[in-house]
Amino acid sequence: MATSPRRARAADAASQRKAAPETPQTRQAILDAAERMFSARGLDGVAVRDLARELGLTPSSLYNHFPGKQALYEAVLERGLRPVVAIVAEAWQPRGLRPHQVRETTDRLIAHLVAHPQLGRLIQRALIEDGGGGQALTTRWIGPLYEQGMAVTRTVAADAGWDPQEVPHLTLGIFGMVFAYFTNGAALRRSLGLPDDTFAPRTLALQRRFLEKAVYRLLAPLPEPGRKRRSRADKKEIDG
Repeated sequence: MATSPRRARAADAASQRKAAPETPQTRQAILDAAERMFSARGLDGVAVRDLARELGLTPSSLYNHFPGKQALYEAVLERGLRPVVAIVAEAWQPRGLRPHQVRETTDRLIAHLVAHPQLGRLIQRALIEDGGGGQALTTRWIGPLYEQGMAVTRTVAADAGWDPQEVPHLTLGIFGMVFAYFTNGAALRRSLGLPDDTFAPRTLALQRRFLEKAVYRLLAPLPEPGRKRRSRADKKEIDG
């Protein structure tokens, strides 16, 4: 039986979508859409067909880029968290904590989270969903990130007056300050009747400045007896 022209055109279009070459732009578009959808619905709440529909692709075309939904979820986590692990690992250098180090680290973290605004919510959702499919995958990245953070914090915690048993809580608190703005900031601003300008340059600059001051004041060395808490130069640099 002959195929109608309409069906033939539809088949050709589907074939072209399926055979679309993998490009960096396509891969990034898939990861961006997946990050948004996984953060809103979790790993188990998103089907491959939902992602494909969001992107205007066929499910088979999506499988040309990623072998399955779990692999895509892992790719989203890797893209989001590997740079954070690297930034944290480079956050401390010998010769003690200095304001410019805190500033550089804060700037890099904020810039990365602005580029991936759903990352914090995705992690939060995965960790609170008991038995969710994304929980184990997320823990693979969160574990090393937290361990790296504790290693960095531990190097300066004693001089800052923290007891060893307090280091895990201190590290968790700092991570909370970094990510909470991106997971809860918009909702809190709306609840207070403030405009949702979470990503406006001025608001981001205020958040960056807050983090810089808060982290430095938590981790800066305590003064030696008879000396001020920090040098005049350090105070001027951190307080602006």
